[in-house]
Amino acid sequence: MPSQELNPFLRLSPFIREYIYSHNWQTLRPVRAAACHVVFNTTSNLLLSAGTASGKTEAAFFPILSDIYDNPAHSIGILYIAPLKALINDQFGRIEELCDESGIAVHHWHGDVSQSKKEKVVKNPSGVLQITPESLQALMLRRHNLVMSLFGDLRYVVIDEMHAFMRNDRGRQVLALLEQLEQMTGVHPRRIGLSATVGDVEAACNWLSSGSPHETLAPQVSPQGSVWRIAMEHFPVTQPLTEHQADDGEEAPRGADPGFSYIFEHCTAKRGSAKSLIFCNSREEAEVVCASLRQYSDAKKIPDRFLIHHGNLSAAIREDAEDRMRDETVPCHTVTTATLELGIDIGKLERAFQIDAPATVSSFLQRMGRTGRRDLPPEMRFVFREEPPEDRAPLPHLIPWKLLQGIAIVTLFTEDRFVEPSRHIRYPFSLLYHQTMSILSYSGELLPSELARKVLSLSVFRDISQDDFKLFLRHLMSIGHVETTAERGLIVGLKAERIVNHYKFYATFKESEEFSVHCGSEELGTVVAPPPAGERLAIAGKVWDIKEVDIRKKQVFVTPVKGIVPAFFGLCPGDIHTRVLLKMRDILYGDKEYPFLRPSAKNRLNEARHIAKMSKMEESNLVHQGGDSWCLFPWLGTYAFMVAERILKLKLGAGAGIKYIESSKPYFIQFNSNHSKEELILLIREAARAEFEPESLVFPKEEPAFDKFDEFVPTELLIRHFARDVLDLEGARKALENLD
Repeated sequence: MPSQELNPFLRLSPFIREYIYSHNWQTLRPVRAAACHVVFNTTSNLLLSAGTASGKTEAAFFPILSDIYDNPAHSIGILYIAPLKALINDQFGRIEELCDESGIAVHHWHGDVSQSKKEKVVKNPSGVLQITPESLQALMLRRHNLVMSLFGDLRYVVIDEMHAFMRNDRGRQVLALLEQLEQMTGVHPRRIGLSATVGDVEAACNWLSSGSPHETLAPQVSPQGSVWRIAMEHFPVTQPLTEHQADDGEEAPRGADPGFSYIFEHCTAKRGSAKSLIFCNSREEAEVVCASLRQYSDAKKIPDRFLIHHGNLSAAIREDAEDRMRDETVPCHTVTTATLELGIDIGKLERAFQIDAPATVSSFLQRMGRTGRRDLPPEMRFVFREEPPEDRAPLPHLIPWKLLQGIAIVTLFTEDRFVEPSRHIRYPFSLLYHQTMSILSYSGELLPSELARKVLSLSVFRDISQDDFKLFLRHLMSIGHVETTAERGLIVGLKAERIVNHYKFYATFKESEEFSVHCGSEELGTVVAPPPAGERLAIAGKVWDIKEVDIRKKQVFVTPVKGIVPAFFGLCPGDIHTRVLLKMRDILYGDKEYPFLRPSAKNRLNEARHIAKMSKMEESNLVHQGGDSWCLFPWLGTYAFMVAERILKLKLGAGAGIKYIESSKPYFIQFNSNHSKEELILLIREAARAEFEPESLVFPKEEPAFDKFDEFVPTELLIRHFARDVLDLEGARKALENLD
């Protein structure tokens, strides 16, 4: 008989084996066998990186539940952290079923869980606790005295959808909370990270091990072979369908937008009675798409089967959409944003649609992974809608940027197996405020040195110096958020109490806030997340120069200016990696054919290639558009592109004879200059090579406050974070120094 070491199935507890038998599984999938080996035979953390629906959840829980079953913990034994309440609710049933015959309790704890259920956990802490980062923060802050009884014998921490945490303050919050929990209890639980889209495995292992005494192992599991169905089609944008434009004799209502009609027809065809997801890149776009598809249903006099799901909707509406998607007797199609990217079980899907291109390869993989369950091949249909260019439109407006981006994202994974790595953030000052105030709140009173030790010992703040923290604390004292006692201790100040005591404090992510826009004494309207001072804004049918952004008063002050603002003014269209732009360049300048392009998309790509060839784009990144008009194609990702743009504006600008700089991030920069091409290239190269501090790339009146608690951070520190963590100076310099 094979030994237990060679056959991990023999190490699993009887109730796990019975679960496997009941599901008619003949063998352990490779990912499950690999997880068993690491859990049973090592003391390491574990990173499980495998495709969506590959069985990662069972792979993690089979061995750790067996361990807890054989050696019961005297507190909660397994802490499961997930980014969404809906994901916790979904996994709760799966894990509860898994533990049905074991006697191991499964609890969930978040804002929608009743107080009575939470009190049961407090009275008898055991088994598995599923929680969001915000609820864990609240528990540690408001029920600090319970931490030892709840987690004093914690053995494992499972972080689901780990990639969703690795790129933001929310993930750093999780790491900080886990370190604090270990400091409070003296236990060092092993961590298990689950993800379908890890780009840099070594970086992901380092992230998971941060602040942990255990190294992280990431067993390499060969992906199961599968065939993907991908199609990309291109449509011109037309006027929206108007009321009473129905025509029962046509496939779609007369006057309908052809891109939306394409989605509508595939969702309502007789063979299309199954379910689908329609992914959009913004909540606003999702609302427009859903309203249009419902309007088509009304015009065709057929039942409305279109649902909507995004973060601004109530929990009831989102949950209704999830329930109807799971119900196999209800045909329906859900228009959604990234909220349904993650691993919520929404049943059997026929396909997914993607309107335009997602910003990242990671997002594409998550969305693609929502289909192909239950023996269906994964299928995604991209729908690119483009405004027909006006007569004599300038060169960059003749290029189908989103189509190129979509092709690049798909081929970067299918051909190169590239997924964006996470970026190391050295100066997370917004999180520094959050954790400083949290620690000070539950500690009651601390000497400055004690507070500095508790905060700066957390691994997420390893690059923040004592001097930075002193500056930070002095600022908090100056604004009344920290006060001193007679014994020279520090406590939470009166002005901060209303912030720290509010339930919204637990979250580190920022909710959308509106800014009022003013020209003199006239209010023009409101915008969300305005561009910084020095850039332009379109509102009230006109274009304006931004003179000042008052973060605290939520006001923007502008003056009128002639011109147009590209579609992506101010806001970056996602964190697009430079590899995506470089692949877009190769696609545009190449002649390779892509089998997933439908006829119109193929024709549009060939047309763009002809335009690029005739304009000699391939010969130089800097193209003369006639007269004194120029266009620079940097082929840089979002944050390197921002540096190139700022070098033109702040290091060159009018003083170097470069004026009217306008950009469409991260695709192109247009400007006017009477210099020759050779002179411009020399100027840009020299500006990129010059020695200067990254902070000099911040506009004079710019206060780069983007994260939730940035308004309480000294401007000096905000500028450092933006200049050294956000802007990609090295990437931009490398491209501009070699400009030709």
